[in-house]
Amino acid sequence: MERSQLRKRIFARHSEGSFLELALEIFQYQFENNSFYRSFVEGCKVDPKKVKELNEIPFLPVELFKSNEIKTGEFQPEAIFTSSTTTGSISSKHFIRDLELYEESFMRSFIHFYGDPSDYVFLALLPSYLERSGSSLIYMMEKLISESTDLRSGFFLNEFDKLNNLLVQLKSENKKVVLVGVTYALLDFVEKHSINFPELIVMETGGMKGKRKEMVRDEVHEILKPAFGVLSIHSEYGMTELLSQAYSKGHGVFETPPWMRILVREMNDPLNIAAHGRSGAINIIDLANLDSCAFIATQDLGKLVNDTAFEVIGRFDYSDIRGCNLMVE
Repeated sequence: MERSQLRKRIFARHSEGSFLELALEIFQYQFENNSFYRSFVEGCKVDPKKVKELNEIPFLPVELFKSNEIKTGEFQPEAIFTSSTTTGSISSKHFIRDLELYEESFMRSFIHFYGDPSDYVFLALLPSYLERSGSSLIYMMEKLISESTDLRSGFFLNEFDKLNNLLVQLKSENKKVVLVGVTYALLDFVEKHSINFPELIVMETGGMKGKRKEMVRDEVHEILKPAFGVLSIHSEYGMTELLSQAYSKGHGVFETPPWMRILVREMNDPLNIAAHGRSGAINIIDLANLDSCAFIATQDLGKLVNDTAFEVIGRFDYSDIRGCNLMVE
């Protein structure tokens, strides 16, 4: 199967059958054209010709993006997205063959969950992301901001007074507003300001980035909700190694777009999928990840709510890659 043919089918209206069919074709394509992933699959003692179900596909541990070039096919990347790091740690690198594919993925996903981006004012409180290069989140927000018809859409560093004044103004104009913020910056903001803006969509992207002590999501949301006067806090679930996002409109339950699926694997046996309703480690199928690896084993803990919804309940350290006989240099 050629890349162009697979590319055309990623964002189709998938049934369970069509999703499975395309996922298996992408698995075969990536096995054949991604030498690193092929070595991983072979190390897992999996015969790709015998793989018939999603849970039979080997999922590549996300930490391998830190020390390896995960590319399907030969290409010069249009961009290289990098993860944020703490001091002394290694960042992941995602080599992007086709920025248009990423743009189509996040635009379609936003439209799927929230409607036309041109209807919104986007305010991005993302200081730690702005202060480094290579952020896929910044790239996404730049494009969403450019789709807005309101010129007041934009980024904020630590300009809390300016942001507060703009929120007050936008509320008085009955504007539809999305405030996207890294968690620690939103907490810093509400220590100085509060506003009763029930229609505001407050979307946290997670992470303290070493700026504050880590807190569980419910604790963060219980601080933010009264400070903004909203009933729920939205969340975005994405990562450098993916090209798609899941969204939560509250209560920590994330919904996936049609070209993305979540499986939950057993903690102590990473090649086995956990029984429905049981918590475990999150595996992600992202069909838009055509040019790297569409099958990612994350370091997040979670559980499925239904076929398209899941909860994230924490993270774990999983530095050793168990279950597959693969030596990574």
